[in-house]
Amino acid sequence: MNAPATTELPVVVIGAGPTGLAAAAHLLDQGIEPLVLEAGPTAGAAVREWSHVRLFSPWGEVVDPAAEKLLAPTGWARPDPAAYPSGGDWADRYLRPLADVLGDRVRLHATVTGVSRAGRDRIVDADREQQPFVVHVTHADGREERHFARAVIDASGTWATPSPAGGSGLPALGERAAADRISYRVPDLKDPVVRARYAGRRTAVIGSGASAFTALAHLADLATSGDGAGTKGVWILRRGISGSTFGGGEADQLPARGALGLAAKAAVDEGHADAVTGFRTEAVERDADGRLILVGEDGRRLDAVDEVIVLTGFRPDLSFLDELRLGLDERLQAPVELAPLIDPNQHSCGTVYPHGHRELSHPEQGLYLVGMKSYGRAPTFLAMTGYEQVRSVAAAIAGDLDAADRVELTLPETGVCGGAGLFDAPDTAQADGCCAPTPQPVQLSAPATVGATAEQAPTGGCCGS
Repeated sequence: MNAPATTELPVVVIGAGPTGLAAAAHLLDQGIEPLVLEAGPTAGAAVREWSHVRLFSPWGEVVDPAAEKLLAPTGWARPDPAAYPSGGDWADRYLRPLADVLGDRVRLHATVTGVSRAGRDRIVDADREQQPFVVHVTHADGREERHFARAVIDASGTWATPSPAGGSGLPALGERAAADRISYRVPDLKDPVVRARYAGRRTAVIGSGASAFTALAHLADLATSGDGAGTKGVWILRRGISGSTFGGGEADQLPARGALGLAAKAAVDEGHADAVTGFRTEAVERDADGRLILVGEDGRRLDAVDEVIVLTGFRPDLSFLDELRLGLDERLQAPVELAPLIDPNQHSCGTVYPHGHRELSHPEQGLYLVGMKSYGRAPTFLAMTGYEQVRSVAAAIAGDLDAADRVELTLPETGVCGGAGLFDAPDTAQADGCCAPTPQPVQLSAPATVGATAEQAPTGGCCGS
């Protein structure tokens, strides 16, 4: 079968999450037909897996302008811009209606297994850029098909590929064998089955970001409830504790994000969790009762725990892009032009330099990684970043380079600045002067204001996929 002319083809968007659906809306706004391929059973399938977690960004920052324009004729009413949705709210009240408006442009149960150029593997140069993309898809019933595309926007996110517990980036020895007692998600403690798994148990939480804060706050709340007596958290950090450990607190321009760190601090201060610092997991062993013992690279062996929650971030799945020519930073696996702007080795500020199609481009012309996937292994992605990315990319695909280059994005600062500091000197983080003074080591004592508890305030991150 001969591939059709490129100009007659749609743009394939991989993933029907917040960024993918926004990409479709912006493409339509440019007069370009999108084809959205979603592996899950519904739009926003990944978001629905953390439906119990509340975003720390309000509705006003998680609705894309082009999407809202598309929804307006349907009578859709934008939720209160100042209110904080849960993941379930975001999916039900925004993503599902948006997918409904897009109609059959969104294909569900469609897993992308490979992307290439028609008739060209990654080696061949001849007429490469004149050939359309070919996208191979496998459906839930096993049926396979292919689609041709003028461009490909990969907004598949990173949710399906969480990072392991092992401090080396590889699964710790014994980690896979202990899968029955290890989770890589913030638990939904309102689910009776999940609640029973953690109630009265000793649980290790590995990680230092918003997800770890959320898990610690939820476990602390369980410990103070009628059915949670004896619940105890063990917070495992690969670095030490400094003034930046708990985020920006009251200096964070997203108050709910700052409250997350304060809630985690309160969990430790009030005795609901013990903090173990400078611990990089090398092995997971079982004791005679089947409980898990974490062994550090330095030989330390922690007291046995009943459960482990690993929240060490995510990484992109690049396997189905193997026949394309990617330009990725060797550390972050983010586009090479974007990586310096988001590298956590260099800074941790909330403000990211405005970026668009140029920073997101690859040697493979017409291919863009957007949304959370564009950040590779870097954290702190916000939905509004993805929305501005796809606005620029859609304009570039349409040939409107003036609009594509006119990128404006101002993100709320975290209240925390500076690089991560020396790897083995975690309490000496270096500030770069962009937001706040150099963080100082702190004593864990009850703060004058600890912010809201897990049930009283938004407790989740806003990571678009």
